[in-house]
Amino acid sequence: MVFAGIFFGVFFGLFLVVLLLLVRGRPAPRSGTARPRVSILIAARNEEANIERCLTSLMQLNYPAEQLEILIGDDASTDDTAAVVARFIADKPQFQLLLIRHRLGTARGKSNVLAHLSRAATADYFLITDADMALPPDWVQTMLAAAPEGVGVVTGVTTAGGNLFGRMQGLDWLFGLSIIRLLTDLGWPITAVGNNMLVTRAAYESIGGYEALAFSITEDLQLFDYIVRQGWGFRNLVDGRVLGVSVPQPTVQCLLHQRKRWMKGTGRLPWQLSGLFGFYGLFYMVVFWPALLSPLMVATLYGAKILMQTLFLLITLRQVNRRESLKVLLLYEFYLAVMSIVVIGYTLMPVSIQWKERRYRWAEG
Repeated sequence: MVFAGIFFGVFFGLFLVVLLLLVRGRPAPRSGTARPRVSILIAARNEEANIERCLTSLMQLNYPAEQLEILIGDDASTDDTAAVVARFIADKPQFQLLLIRHRLGTARGKSNVLAHLSRAATADYFLITDADMALPPDWVQTMLAAAPEGVGVVTGVTTAGGNLFGRMQGLDWLFGLSIIRLLTDLGWPITAVGNNMLVTRAAYESIGGYEALAFSITEDLQLFDYIVRQGWGFRNLVDGRVLGVSVPQPTVQCLLHQRKRWMKGTGRLPWQLSGLFGFYGLFYMVVFWPALLSPLMVATLYGAKILMQTLFLLITLRQVNRRESLKVLLLYEFYLAVMSIVVIGYTLMPVSIQWKERRYRWAEG
């Protein structure tokens, strides 16, 4: 009982600190008037169903078209991705399609496409996103405002939409990225997210580019790690002006493939984040440990956890100018509990990691 008292005292104490930090928050950067030329890089493989949505959102950016260079790299797609892109960009000179068919150095898959696109880019700022993302109109100038001299990498925030399953994934994105932002604001380098990221050319070239790095299936975390090691600054934003909306994983099986790849990258995460999420996950084990607590105490503690978690999500949603029903926010707790167990189990299974219709062994990543 003493252990339980200490555990829950620390758990809810930390949660209160996190909520206070979330409310205070670091002020979002104010966009300046300068509009430097930027290169937007998109790696695409078998994205015929999604990529036009992404390209349409980039057409609606509040940024001078003549200052945009949008490079799409087709990664040997076996569907009509290249044809869809070619039709869309036919009369849009700021767009360019590159067919990626050979490797640069040690790069493979997505990192190989980005290596090619970075070599083709002509600007000093690379904005990297995925083909299944839709970006907001003020994305470019807000990301640039967070990258003064000395900052090498900036990460925006992501969510997902669609049906209830997709919205749960969207809350997952917001929950995790908001925690990462809080730790980053404390000065701890945590990670970047490759579907919504700015990298300066100087920072990218200081590490030799993707072609000089050992292959990783979590290429965004790897890039961030190497850039920070070179002494570059970093910034994570939770702001509606940089909120990208991803197409959610359509099935539980697809989601498990994605999460297994992410779990491979957890070994590279700083102790602050892995420790915080690990401690958060221990809540279920301790609160439901047989005969440790009375049913009334279990219900009280579990209810307090759901209340604080819902408050966290409500504040985060407000910061990114999104809304969600209370019913969905409460359901998220049960989605989180079930998916946490299932993802751990699936990660431990001796099956390959599937990513963009390619298979990788666990040791490869």
